[in-house]
Amino acid sequence: MVLDKKVAEQTVNYLIQINAIKLNTKKPFTWTSGIKSPIYCDNRLILSFPDVRKFVADKMTEIVENKYGKDISIAGVATGAIAIGAMIAERINVPYAYVRPEPKGHGLKNQIEGNIKKESNVVVIEDLISTGKSSLNAINALKSEGYNVLGMLSIFSYNFHFANKKFEDENILINSLSDYNSLVNLIQSEGTLNINEISRLKKWREDPKTWS
Repeated sequence: MVLDKKVAEQTVNYLIQINAIKLNTKKPFTWTSGIKSPIYCDNRLILSFPDVRKFVADKMTEIVENKYGKDISIAGVATGAIAIGAMIAERINVPYAYVRPEPKGHGLKNQIEGNIKKESNVVVIEDLISTGKSSLNAINALKSEGYNVLGMLSIFSYNFHFANKKFEDENILINSLSDYNSLVNLIQSEGTLNINEISRLKKWREDPKTWS
């Protein structure tokens, strides 16, 4: 769910400007899951641009503070949200940890890296929500260690219905700074793609698994 349409539009503008969002309806990208996609989003590029980095961290901090207050800890999802999560935690001045995709194969074999108090309230920061698999993996890792996960905030979400249903089933509230709908609306208003290309973009989000 996007909370502020103007912020969502500005975020999408920034992501396009720094080439974090790439679109190609004729030669789609292939995700690790095998899904063919007309969009590739690499939000790690945000870290290389000071103005964009500050904007994203500031706006996400505002959302976290307004929705959850300051009696929380922050957990970033590795690897894309490690840095932005730390920036948000620094602004709010709260404990921080990050969550690996799986436990480390050596040493202490941690999956959660950091030292946040057990049973504390945690807000999870994600750079991108796609199918929801990796995001929910991080959430479940935190839950299994006794943390109370209040919700997740991402920079961008594809806003898939099937992914949203997964979060609903786990009773996890998700919000995003921007999403796929915001992107398509912006492109449509600016006229940068033709009607057929816009139609293909819309159909992909409705059914990405059979779109190609």
